[in-house]
Amino acid sequence: MFYIIGLGLGDCKDITVKGLEIVKKCDRVYLEAYTSILTCGTDALEAFYGRKLIVADRDLVEQGANDILQDASISDVALLVVGDPFGATTHTDLVLRAEHQKIPVQVIHNASILNAVGCCGLQLYSFGETVSIPYWTDTWKPDSFYDKIASNFRNKLHTLCLLDIKVKEPTLESLVRKKKEYMPPRFMSVAEAAEQLLEVVRGGMKAATEITPDSLCIGLARVGSETQKIAACSLQSMTRVELGGPLHSLIIPGPELHPLEEEYLEKFKLQ
Repeated sequence: MFYIIGLGLGDCKDITVKGLEIVKKCDRVYLEAYTSILTCGTDALEAFYGRKLIVADRDLVEQGANDILQDASISDVALLVVGDPFGATTHTDLVLRAEHQKIPVQVIHNASILNAVGCCGLQLYSFGETVSIPYWTDTWKPDSFYDKIASNFRNKLHTLCLLDIKVKEPTLESLVRKKKEYMPPRFMSVAEAAEQLLEVVRGGMKAATEITPDSLCIGLARVGSETQKIAACSLQSMTRVELGGPLHSLIIPGPELHPLEEEYLEKFKLQ
């Protein structure tokens, strides 16, 4: 059996009872360690679960799927993922691969940022399409994420922006030399995301600008953990907000808030 188990968003204790029981019985347990992170490290997870974990980096998950699934038809293998198993398309691909190999699959769900984002007070059914904001470089500044934010805004919907993370990313030089060397891990902050979005708005990179520097936005950090932080302010002000360590998310609310949403957001507004 191949199990894919969601770990939730906080720390080692957020795994479900069902998930923990499966972890303890499996022959091999992999920890996916690049699409997201928990606030605790691998050592804390191993201590709480009472067993050794195999850290599955980007190369193993994307290129070594068959290694993960090896013997899963005759033994129990689990892949642990932060949040919910279907929060990333990579995990969907693994499930499909297992099914193509006639390997039984069981999915254990958990909380993800897609539902926990309601902690800021915005109503979940008023969210539109989720977008991802990538890190820009000197020569690559994609701005297609703005089109989806603007579309949601026109439809009076909120937008959850998932912010880029770079874990075990090869350097350009190493790709040229075909000898992989990796950049230090980077996790985009709400301030960095707001700065890029502000550049799109101010720079005329898009013809129609529904969002302005004064538009309300909400920054979230480490949702589901004991150190969770939320801040609400203008897009311009968000470029100066410091919410601490990863992971961060940014929300661009729609133009019309429900009175309950407005009341709940008041406690997070910066003075």
